[in-house]
Amino acid sequence: MNAAVPNATLSVAAILAEGAKRHGELPAITLGGASTSYRDLWDQTRAYAGALREAGVMDGDRVAILIPNVTDFARVYYAVLSLGAVAVPIHALLKRHEIEYVLTDAEAKLMVCAAPLLVEGAAGAVAAGANVLTVLSPEAGEFARLEDLAGAAAPIDTYLPRGPLDIATILYTSGTTGKPKGALGTHFALVEQVNVLLLNTFDMRRGDKIFGGLPLFHTFGQTVALNTGLRAGAEILLLPKFTGEAALSMLLDQGVNIFIGVPTMYVGLLAAAKARPEPAPSLRYAVSGGAALPLAILDGFREHFGATIHEGYGLTETSPVASFNHVGTEPRPGTVGQAIWGVEIEVARPEVHDAIELLGAGELGELVVRGHNLFSGYLNRPEATAEAMVDGWFRTGDLGTKDSEGYITIVDRKKDMILRNGYNVYPREVEEVLIAHPEITNVAVFGVPDETHGQEIVAAVTLVAGSLLDANAIVDYAQERLAAYKYPRLVEIVVEFPLGPSGKILKRELVSRYTED
Repeated sequence: MNAAVPNATLSVAAILAEGAKRHGELPAITLGGASTSYRDLWDQTRAYAGALREAGVMDGDRVAILIPNVTDFARVYYAVLSLGAVAVPIHALLKRHEIEYVLTDAEAKLMVCAAPLLVEGAAGAVAAGANVLTVLSPEAGEFARLEDLAGAAAPIDTYLPRGPLDIATILYTSGTTGKPKGALGTHFALVEQVNVLLLNTFDMRRGDKIFGGLPLFHTFGQTVALNTGLRAGAEILLLPKFTGEAALSMLLDQGVNIFIGVPTMYVGLLAAAKARPEPAPSLRYAVSGGAALPLAILDGFREHFGATIHEGYGLTETSPVASFNHVGTEPRPGTVGQAIWGVEIEVARPEVHDAIELLGAGELGELVVRGHNLFSGYLNRPEATAEAMVDGWFRTGDLGTKDSEGYITIVDRKKDMILRNGYNVYPREVEEVLIAHPEITNVAVFGVPDETHGQEIVAAVTLVAGSLLDANAIVDYAQERLAAYKYPRLVEIVVEFPLGPSGKILKRELVSRYTED
């Protein structure tokens, strides 16, 4: 227990335990048409926790979870938290050396791995000296099946109380520079995030059907879909692998009320809807985060699905939501709304690193955040923590503005800004122009080194099926609509983009590819 709050207790595991009491027979999670009720999910979780306890897991231990978007992710996640242990979810597409790095850095003693991921997962675990249990394996193999152990073990009675500031999760950031860092999430930050989202921020209700295509190993899917959905008494419809066509079929066949996704998902869903002749399903509510949402996609989505996308902003370190276009107010397109309840977001002078110098309304600078949603620091990285946390504020690395009413507009990542001939070029502004072209489905703009101009602007684009649009026509289109120093001279037409764990386009990989070419 954390000495700072000796008498208070709190646990993320309470979300499922209390859900079983209040929503027992309601479906909690549905996968491939098979539903698991709140009561059954909690009973299965208690059995898994009993097995993990007998396998030696104790409070404070780090347990890695390498499981895709299936019901077992929830069972294992809440079982680990129920024991007072720390959940370390791992990106399902990592290779063995990357898995070894996470397990070693987190000092995880055990990994629960889905059978389809054992080839890379087991190799990484063996190299890191971690034990392995499996789920979803059709038969006994080299590693013990958690399902078998749970059948033989005594289930736990309930979850172990934790101090609010005790660590619940270690989530590894995507490592835009250097090795990924483990962000420490506390029980307090994660539970309070859920409560604020439901009470003041989202339109999410008991019995709602929520699209569950966001990866659960990532903070967006884990907190906004899984934890918040189960806290509300909603049903989460899991989709193990996202495609626009699969998502559209789920919406058509299963009556989804709420779509939660990142911009690339909205692009894919909208493209799939345009390609099918039947009427698109109607949604009550839609949530977007993870990256800036192009206005053309927002308008197209509302036209096809009848729902306005409510855009928000946050990071792994902010649990994740920091600002949002709140329920009860008309969303302001192009903004990520206002700070959520109990959280402050300001704009600071970006070139000052050792102090926070706040700027006025409308001035462009680095967004800084403080409030109940902040992480506890980076695991084993005091220097990185000190660099990110200055004067009680978390420095996001994102450039933006805040108007007199508190609405925040993201301009770009500080590191993504392009400097061409001494002029600042913000990729998002260029992307907004290009994606308005009717034959361009998605776009990523980035800078590459150039001997003459310092940096040159490159646009990578995907096109609608059958389009004959070429790079020269795209350059001409941009030149007509952007100042001479802003439009991209170089255009790459690609089939698909490299995506990060949350579905965000990885510009650093595009830069690397283009530079190599």
